[in-house]
Amino acid sequence: MANLRRGDVESAQDPTRELLSAADVTRTVARIAHQIIEKTAFSPDSAADLVLIGVPTRGVHLAHRLAAAITEFTGATPAVGSVDATLYRDDLRRGPARALESTAMPEGGVDDKLIVLVDDVLMSGRTTRAALDALRDEGRPRAVQLAVLVDRGHRELPIRADYVGKNVPTARTEQILVMLTESDERDGVAIGLAAAPADTGAGIGADGPGTEPEGEA
Repeated sequence: MANLRRGDVESAQDPTRELLSAADVTRTVARIAHQIIEKTAFSPDSAADLVLIGVPTRGVHLAHRLAAAITEFTGATPAVGSVDATLYRDDLRRGPARALESTAMPEGGVDDKLIVLVDDVLMSGRTTRAALDALRDEGRPRAVQLAVLVDRGHRELPIRADYVGKNVPTARTEQILVMLTESDERDGVAIGLAAAPADTGAGIGADGPGTEPEGEA
């Protein structure tokens, strides 16, 4: 399995353990899609009411995959968008500058829509809180739900996901590595020791108390 540098082989100095294989990721996305269909009573008649909003980067990829799965299961396609929460984070002054990602709302907007916010990993809840603030500036949804591929615990805010692919108890000295073909050339989820802050790359997710990189929402 990959070590904490995406695509490399496991090393004795920095081993990781596989949590989800590529096939597991596919099955997990399909299961979450089924749960969204059931919980939102999604149908061709109500398709316009549901919008999947991904949190960059891997949350956007997951949102598109969920939309494709929902289309496969129901024949109707929900709208998909993205929201960049960077400027709404409460830790902007605590680390290096973050690159801004795109915010793209669907043509029908988000007013009076049922929004499913999609991210890869849920941890403290601070990224989710920032995404909710960013979403609020785009309109007034009827309701907002949260879907994540992995919930690793360590919540610092009262935020709970409505749809969870896998719950993974972790230590703060560990990190979750999510790989998706769209950005990482393959699918998979692994757990390993967090890298030192100076060695941390975007999307890898080494964190300590009060810090939270991309991929650790």
